[in-house]
Amino acid sequence: MKKMKSFISMMAAAAMLAGTLAGCGNSGADTATTAGESTATEAADGAASGATFKFGSIGPLTGGAAAYGNAVANSIELAVAEINANGGINGYQVECRGEDDELNAEKSVNAYNTLKDWGMQFLIGSTTSACSLAVSENTHEDNMFQLTPSASAADCVAYENVFRVCFSDPNQGLASAQYIGAHKLATKVGVIYDSSDVYSSGIYQTFAQEAPNQGFEVVSAEAFTADSKTDFSVQLQKAKDAGAELLFLPIYYTEASLILTQANTMGYAPTFFGVDGMDGILTVENFDTSLAEGLMLLTPFAADATDDLTVNYVKNYQDKYGETPNQFGADAYDAVYVIKQCLEEAGATPDMSVSDLCESLKSTIVTITASGLTSDTMTWDASGEPNKEPKAVVIKDGAYVSAE
Repeated sequence: MKKMKSFISMMAAAAMLAGTLAGCGNSGADTATTAGESTATEAADGAASGATFKFGSIGPLTGGAAAYGNAVANSIELAVAEINANGGINGYQVECRGEDDELNAEKSVNAYNTLKDWGMQFLIGSTTSACSLAVSENTHEDNMFQLTPSASAADCVAYENVFRVCFSDPNQGLASAQYIGAHKLATKVGVIYDSSDVYSSGIYQTFAQEAPNQGFEVVSAEAFTADSKTDFSVQLQKAKDAGAELLFLPIYYTEASLILTQANTMGYAPTFFGVDGMDGILTVENFDTSLAEGLMLLTPFAADATDDLTVNYVKNYQDKYGETPNQFGADAYDAVYVIKQCLEEAGATPDMSVSDLCESLKSTIVTITASGLTSDTMTWDASGEPNKEPKAVVIKDGAYVSAE
């Protein structure tokens, strides 16, 4: 198998301010950006032709999960700006456009149709599992290449045209149990999970299966549903009574903030441990972030990492959006560059049909090795799953820092 390692380019902030740059349109507003990379001649020809590569993205830009969707949309915008400042893809312009699905599967499908009418050629999304599952029915029918940055349910990559950047739910559950065991964080563990959510229940299942192999006992496993996610006193009391020293929360940050608040009220202070859905808890409105001090989560991205790529990405993101990017943003940033690498490896052009582009990227992505924010070496096979290593971070002094 031929492999080509491509290091994601790191652009200076000044380059991003060039007059030729513009952001991705969100929720219906689309803006073009300039491009061209291979050679000066190719760039001129591509610009003159007016043809562009069109990347679409879908995610919750409003509502309770907006921290995820906006991180994705913002990071795609940054990546596209950098690519265009550095010459584009195969001498052609790049455009991107994002749509809001409000964490609703039906609205995600509507967003897909809007982007399809716009001329989208590749989908980076949807951001969350249920929405991505719904949209994948359409991308499969249209044979459009879909690379979700963060939809982790196992079935999200059931179709051969769909790949992902993040870890799957089963892999997150397995890795979490192994990390807790290897670092001897607890001998008694409680779990609170959402049984109505494929993301949460999928992680819990593999976590519980792996626990006996890691030297700790799951002493309490309590579920809630989408209809009962405001009062967690019963679940917390059972974990406390069972002597759980660590509480594993394979859930989203909104519910997690309520759990931490209610645990504090009842004087229960275990170690809290989450996965990628926890990323965003520091942004919850009216949440006392001091309650998250010491919270740990597994993620492929640590914003305090000192490598040049992460430092530049975080600085550019903070300069433009006024906040520190999360793992969802990092996965989306990598997704843009993975598609770029595949297009360049395949020599693809924007005048190809959506289906031909899909076939080209499907055959190319399984041959490359990519290097990005979320892993130094990322590879894929036909299953759509990425191969890369997770990292652990802990919240310290109100910020994410490496746990190692």
